[in-house]
Amino acid sequence: MTPSDVPHLPTRKWLHHILPPWVGSSPNYFITLCCDERTTNQLCTDPNGHILLDAARHYHEGNKWYLHIILLMPDHLHAIVCLPPNEQLPRLIADFKKYTARAAGIEWQKGFFEHRLRNDESLDEKLNYIAMNPVRKGLVDSPDKWPWVFRS
Repeated sequence: MTPSDVPHLPTRKWLHHILPPWVGSSPNYFITLCCDERTTNQLCTDPNGHILLDAARHYHEGNKWYLHIILLMPDHLHAIVCLPPNEQLPRLIADFKKYTARAAGIEWQKGFFEHRLRNDESLDEKLNYIAMNPVRKGLVDSPDKWPWVFRS
């Protein structure tokens, strides 16, 4: 087999999390943070789940972000946040991950996924997607039965 016969595997691209100047001052972001070990339940346990939800609530009540929802899954979390003009998403996520790593021993993957939501329809679609995640994974039969969630 020659090097030209070997299929090229996709490579992960690191995206810049800089808000372009043409975006409004308060967009909503769909966020995903993943644990480094994707097959181990690090998040939906006591006390880890409570530490994460309390930290997210603290950021919300301290006006570091406006949290529409944060939902923990065993090895990742989803959230929809809106930031005040003086906050930067990469710094907030890094601080959140650093604190929760120390407080709960969570091993996070490097970086995070974010998607800027463009309209209310997209917001409603993502809120439903997040709420239904534990149902799709067979962890509960109804989203209102999932304990590891905070909604504002």
